[in-house]
Amino acid sequence: MTRQRTHAAQLRLRAEQGALTLGYVIIVPVFLAAIMVIVQASAWYLARETAIAAARQGADVARTAHPPPGQGIAAAIIFASQAAPGFLLRPSASAAGSSAQTVRITVSGWVPSLVPGLMIRVREVVTAPVERFTAAGPQPAGVGTGSADPLGAPGRQWAGGRDG
Repeated sequence: MTRQRTHAAQLRLRAEQGALTLGYVIIVPVFLAAIMVIVQASAWYLARETAIAAARQGADVARTAHPPPGQGIAAAIIFASQAAPGFLLRPSASAAGSSAQTVRITVSGWVPSLVPGLMIRVREVVTAPVERFTAAGPQPAGVGTGSADPLGAPGRQWAGGRDG
């Protein structure tokens, strides 16, 4: 009886040989793929944030009073190239959609890829009002009357809600 148990135990051990290796063959590639997905998502996020920051920089330059033509686009491309040179590849910018009242800067580029052949493009748009300076002068009749601004600026009417 002891011989049969020993023989049965040996058969079970032989049947389980290679099970650990088979487990590693399945688990390790899945683990590595999960790490690659996390790193690729991080690269996409950094490229997107770089594009947003570059578009904001370009809009800030372009919205000032009377900027030279193309100055906002140039500022956006320079910012994208210098701020994160490895995270936003081949940055480009455009001011399409801008008007006399608003500036619209679009920055786009490519995300570095861990997977050969995978091309991910990011595109971010920032719209901002153009700065406009007005001269202080006499107020038209009816404007500026009433209670003062809560910040104490004279000549402005408070149109807020409840008094505090």
